[in-house]
Parts: sequence; structure tokens; C-alpha cells
Amino acid sequence: MPRTSRAPLPFEVWALVAGAFAVALGYGVVAPAIPQFALEFGVSKFAASAIVSAFALMRLVSAPFAGWIVARIGERLTYTIGILIVALSTGATALAADYTQFIVLRGAGGVGSAMFTVAATALLVKVSPPDSRGRVASLNAAGFLLGGLLGPVFGGIVAGFGLRAPFVFYFLTLLVAAAVVAIALRRSTFAGGPATGATDAAPLGLAEALRVPQYRSLLLSVFAFGWASFGVRISVIPIFVAVVYGGDAADAAWVLAGYAAGNALLIFPSGRWTDTVGRKPLLVTGMAVLAASYFVFPASPSLWAAIALMAVAGAGSALVNPGQQAVLADVLDQRPGGNVVAAYSMMTDLGGVLGPLIAGAILDLAGFGWAFGVTAALIVAALIGWVLVRDLAPANRSPED
Repeated sequence: MPRTSRAPLPFEVWALVAGAFAVALGYGVVAPAIPQFALEFGVSKFAASAIVSAFALMRLVSAPFAGWIVARIGERLTYTIGILIVALSTGATALAADYTQFIVLRGAGGVGSAMFTVAATALLVKVSPPDSRGRVASLNAAGFLLGGLLGPVFGGIVAGFGLRAPFVFYFLTLLVAAAVVAIALRRSTFAGGPATGATDAAPLGLAEALRVPQYRSLLLSVFAFGWASFGVRISVIPIFVAVVYGGDAADAAWVLAGYAAGNALLIFPSGRWTDTVGRKPLLVTGMAVLAASYFVFPASPSLWAAIALMAVAGAGSALVNPGQQAVLADVLDQRPGGNVVAAYSMMTDLGGVLGPLIAGAILDLAGFGWAFGVTAALIVAALIGWVLVRDLAPANRSPED
């Protein structure tokens, strides 16, 4: 097939990628410390993993509100206000005196996180050229992943100053992200205020979107992805490192860095393949790799083996992530759809809420093998969902190709 020339991507994409990098850098530093900081208050493993769920729960219940705010004040202000809420709650977390304060402050951060996540996703979908939706998704993911790769490296250093220091570092990187996006998007005709955009098409309602088989498969997929990647990976793996290997926050950070490294290796070609080969082959292959990685992870004989397995899981995640966002853009097809984007975000967060809670409960009752096995089974269910639907034709191919 001949190559097609592509116009430069809109500047809004690059601004959001820069913001994503700053957010992920700080989160990569703080993530390994979150459950271990909770354990310092003398709580159970279940309670420690629930810290991650509290953040995701508040993101979940706040997503419809975030979509409503975007429709009224635009993506730029919604993003900026949301990220400042996360920054303030994170800075206060460094001063938490007990478990109750810790979980309340993390929950408050989830409200702000829902606001800036829905705003960023809605804007990226809105400005993505039809023939570059996978590329835009991979660039956005790459911003997060580069930050996620460097974050745990910095995290090992920052954690040396105590378990409160990573929260201070994250507070500072969030301020940087807010400043970058607020300044860069101040003249954007897409993000400036309500009812802006390049299309006069009627909004796509959630009920209409749910009649699209690919959208239903997408919701199951992002639920499983949120459960595994944003829930179990962040909450249970640091506990696994501490219990099985006797490791500290720095050791957990290296395991999470392995995931980011594997992700970084494939994220750019994955976006290109998503636009040329199609969404479905990448989604099915990536889900298969993820399921296998999580299933065998509890058998890791050493810290180095755990890092290697997380690198493989990260590679699988890189195959999945651009395809999911590209399918969302395909379904919307440049039509406004705040509720459709919010439902996409909510299903990711629902997985992030239930993953740590259920996996944490299983961990206390039956051990790591069952906790990771249930996670792998859920990913397989999402894989089957993609197998059963027709692939949406890439934008640079005709449906007959």
C-alpha cells in the first residue's frame, strides 16, 4: 500500500503531550510510595491497596461532572482547575498524620484528576486527524510513558528522603503541567470555551454510542485495562515486592520502571500500526501478552525476573493503548460527545476502583497467585470481546481494503 503524506499535528496535541509527561513524571515518583506509605499507619494490605481505589473511585463518580464542566467552560480551564486540585491535595498528603487523612486527600485528588483527564481526552479526540488517530494516541501515551519511565528512576532517589518526599515532588510536577497547558492553549479555538470546535455535527449521545458493538467492546477493554494497569499494577505489585522479596519503595520503583520501559519500546510503532494494520490485530495481540504476563508474574523467582515480566506486560500495554483511544475517536468521528468520553473514562476508573479492592481482598484470603490469576482472566474476557467484533477500518484505508 502506498504511503500517504500527513499534515503536521495540531499544536494542542503537543501541549497535552508535554502536560502528560509532567504529570506522569511526578506520578511515577509517588506511585511506589502510596501503598507503602499507607502500611506505615499500621493498616492491612487490603486497606493499603484501597488508597489507590479511593483515588479511582472519586475519578469515577466525578467523570459526569467533569464532562458537564468541559461543555460550559472549555477544555483549557477544566484541565487547569482539575490539575491544580490534584496538586493541592497531593501537597497536603505529604503532611497527613493518619490513614484517614491520607485516604480523604487522595480521594479529593481524584475529583481533580477526572476533570483534567476528561478535558484532555475530549480535546485529543476532537483535534485528531482521521488518518492519524493512532499516532496521536501513541504520542499522548508516550508522554505519560516517558514520564513513567523516568519517574521511578527519580523515585528511587526521592524515596531516600522518606516516604513523604515523593508527594512533594509530585506536587511540583503538577504545578508545571498546569502552567504548560494553561499557557500553551490560551489562544486555542478548540479549547477556549464552551461550544467551540471545528465541526457543527450533532453530538453523539451515549445511548447511540452503546448501539455500536466496537464501543461496547471498548468499554469492557478499558475496564480490564484499568483493573490491571491502573489498579493491580500500582497497588499490588509494590506489596508483592515488599512481602516476597523484602524490598523497599526503591525496589518497587524498579519493577514499575520495567513496565514503563517495555511500553516505551513499542508505543510509537504501535500507533503507526494502529493507523495502517487496524485496531483489532493490535488490541487482540496486546491483550494476549498482558494476560500471559499477569498470570505468570506471581511465579517470578527474583526481583530481576519481576522486572523482566513487567517489561513484557508494558510491551503488551503499548499495543493496546493507542488502539483503545483510536476506537473512541472512530466512534465519535469528530462529533461532540462529552458523555461518551466520560463513560470511557468512567469504565477505566471503575476497573481502577475494583481491581485493587478485589485483588487486595483475594490477596489477604488466598495469596498472590489468585489475585494475579483473576486479573489475567479479566483481560482474556476483554480479548474475546475484541475477537467478536468487526475491526473499524483505519482512516487511511477504504473499508474494502
